[in-house]
Amino acid sequence: MRAVFARDMKVAFRQRQDLLNPLLFFIMVVTLFPLGVSPEVAFLREAGAGILWVAALLSVLLSLDHLFRHDFDDGTLEQLVMQPHPLFLLVLAKTLAHWVLTGLPLVLLAPVLGVMVHLDGNSIAVLCLTLLIGTPVLSLIGSIGAALTLGLRSAGVLLSLLIIPLYIPVLIFGTGTVAAAAEGAPVAGYLALLGAFLVLATTLAPFAAAAALRISLSNS
Repeated sequence: MRAVFARDMKVAFRQRQDLLNPLLFFIMVVTLFPLGVSPEVAFLREAGAGILWVAALLSVLLSLDHLFRHDFDDGTLEQLVMQPHPLFLLVLAKTLAHWVLTGLPLVLLAPVLGVMVHLDGNSIAVLCLTLLIGTPVLSLIGSIGAALTLGLRSAGVLLSLLIIPLYIPVLIFGTGTVAAAAEGAPVAGYLALLGAFLVLATTLAPFAAAAALRISLSNS
């Protein structure tokens, strides 16, 4: 797992365009939204959490196609499948590297963009916490879709159709947590549900993604 994680990190920094595209997309969506809808402070304060969460979701989705694609093209993925080590652990390591490279930078950028949409300090703190818990879930669920669509033409469109419905509960509870914090309501229940999503995704998604990889490779 450590070797696979380190390799993915090195490969990502050699292909910096793939690394920067989701971050630039995240910034552009949040920046352009007020220009296209309404720049009013009251509206942005109310919709800011939803804007940031939708932008983060789409940014993660944008990068998922590359999760296994490069390894599939150069034959590395077949070697990983043939390893004596459990494949689900190697998939978990690759997914963790994907989150560190894609999801974690979104969490770090969220406070700056939260100020841009006029969120208060408490809402920004809760937003960052929900993104910290929720973005790994997006990467884990997305790994299943990326494995299922591996080697298919127009895989990006099919990946979106498969994954976005599964992202909706995370999006609802992520934005709902920030809305509850803005109203002064307790948020422990929302955070507990997001944590439950993370535990379930960490437990089940690597097994599903590993099985999907074997199916995709056997059909290629």
